[in-house]
Amino acid sequence: MNDTLLSVKGLKMYFPVTRGLLRRKVADVKAVDGVSFHLKRGETMGLVGESGCGKTTVGRCILRLYKPTSGQIIFENEDISDYPSKKLRNIRSNIALIFQDPYSSLDPRQSAGSIVGEPLKIHHFVLNKTEYNERIEQLFRLVGLDHGMINRFPHEFSGGQRQRIGVARALACEPSLVICDEPISALDVSIQAQIINLLEELQEGIKGLTYLFIAHDLSVVKHISDRVAVMYLGHIVEITKSKELYDNPLHPYTRALLSAIPIADPFVEEHRERIILKGEVPSPLDPPSGCSFHPRCYMAIPECSKEVPPLHDIGEEHQVACIRV
Repeated sequence: MNDTLLSVKGLKMYFPVTRGLLRRKVADVKAVDGVSFHLKRGETMGLVGESGCGKTTVGRCILRLYKPTSGQIIFENEDISDYPSKKLRNIRSNIALIFQDPYSSLDPRQSAGSIVGEPLKIHHFVLNKTEYNERIEQLFRLVGLDHGMINRFPHEFSGGQRQRIGVARALACEPSLVICDEPISALDVSIQAQIINLLEELQEGIKGLTYLFIAHDLSVVKHISDRVAVMYLGHIVEITKSKELYDNPLHPYTRALLSAIPIADPFVEEHRERIILKGEVPSPLDPPSGCSFHPRCYMAIPECSKEVPPLHDIGEEHQVACIRV
């Protein structure tokens, strides 16, 4: 059996900018510009980077909420990047999404049981009302919620409980891939740990369950991920195993991100090297030539502005997009 569940090749997602009465196209916002990676069955891959780098857009392209400008999205050995809407329905039962905000992502007019059970009806996952009710109770138990909460409405739950409902909804149709779009960023720190532990327990209990974990908190990504991909301005600049990334970061942007993680030990925090990046993140409407990071890079040389560096393998499944490495 092929252990590669998802393969993304040269993914580009450009949003047109229009102007005037006739809405004439004048430019493109290059949200994702040539992203490639793969996901193995049963693993968790962290996708990290600062706000606006294109992480969420990658996830939405995989779900085909956006039709990619170009590139391939190969899921279960099928290229779904050009699938029409009718064919996408079957695929979407096998790719689920956990939303960032547990407050706005739940319909306030539906009960918790109805929210979790909606995918079962849409994808005809159960045959009758009895199976439907049994499956909802099973999902509630799976995410640590009492079945007595099934008839409650979202406003009666805490933030952590709402996110558990979101996780149950995502798992309703037994998907192979779950895209976690910053699922803990809106929660308190103590609740964040509970949700992360829940996701790990579910992965251990459900064979082949795979996560693409989108986040900007590198300390959380370190805890949950097997591999990590670092994004900057629509490009992946480094991919490697989680431990390798934290022990041996090679791309200057990755080093800068890791240097910004707070450390509990005040002595270590005071004496460690901090990398302060100059300037602001360039606009994806008008990205810089060559390496997108070179205007802010402390290692930049003139050649960095002339060509876009490809991801090259330096061994041990460690890939970096930098001509200085």
